Amino acid sequence: MNERWTDEHVPDQSGRVAVVTGATSGLGYETARVLAQRGATVVLAVRDVEKGKQAAARMTGDVSVQALDLTSLASVRSAAADLRAAHPRLDLLINNAGVMYTPRQTTADGFELQLGTNHLGHFALTGLLLDRLLPTPGSRVVTVASTAHRLRAAIHFDDLQWERSYSRVGAYGQSKLANLMFTYALQRRLASHGTTVAVAAHPGVSRTELLRSAPVAMRLLVDRIAGPFLQNAAMGALPTLRAATDPHVEGGQYYGPDGRRQISGHPTLVASSPESHDEAVQERLWTVSEELTGVTFPRA
Repeated sequence: MNERWTDEHVPDQSGRVAVVTGATSGLGYETARVLAQRGATVVLAVRDVEKGKQAAARMTGDVSVQALDLTSLASVRSAAADLRAAHPRLDLLINNAGVMYTPRQTTADGFELQLGTNHLGHFALTGLLLDRLLPTPGSRVVTVASTAHRLRAAIHFDDLQWERSYSRVGAYGQSKLANLMFTYALQRRLASHGTTVAVAAHPGVSRTELLRSAPVAMRLLVDRIAGPFLQNAAMGALPTLRAATDPHVEGGQYYGPDGRRQISGHPTLVASSPESHDEAVQERLWTVSEELTGVTFPRA
């Protein structure tokens, strides 16, 4: 497909069930809105249920709200139980919610906030819902990563929770690198089933609420220097939508904007860093993630 991909290319989603995390605003909202508009049954899995209801009211289609706090494994387990009870099958799980450049904080389970929210919460949710995806031909797990997986990014197994020292940028980069490594390792586990694929996407640099936790100076710098180049949330959601719905998508692919430095543009296949493809690190991270969350994935 040589033409620029837009939301007009999203095929009919009637009969499909999609769960989108962090869908009260920004990228998640736009992703959910388009899926619902195309006929999918959409569940907004969100921390603030009231905001979720307000978001759902602005959408057209079959949209419901599920309480989900990714900073609490108890909440993740409760949400997964509710979703399993309500939906015998799932077609799309879109791991979109995230936090960025927060001051050092910990989740209810003692994880560094960015790793706990962006990676471990979604890791657990995916594992708990996978048996609703595996029987569904054409089902997908789409995880939203970031170009920040390249910035000072590594998996710091010697200080995974940043207890000895803390870098907002480094911790965010680690969590986004973890998102990609999770996608690639998950795809290896899914390949033998032949029904479900794992795909990643990133939005480029979009004007959303994600930077709300960043230092004031950083927010001002981004606004003044990058402001003219920022794309809106609807454009930023296109790589996720393509990863979720394009019939030509294959497991293990990564989608992002086609513009210079992948800052903005229309969604296309992009490459991630060489580090993200290190299978030994991926497998070590997988084992650690299972140990930390207590969630073990179904075996092939």
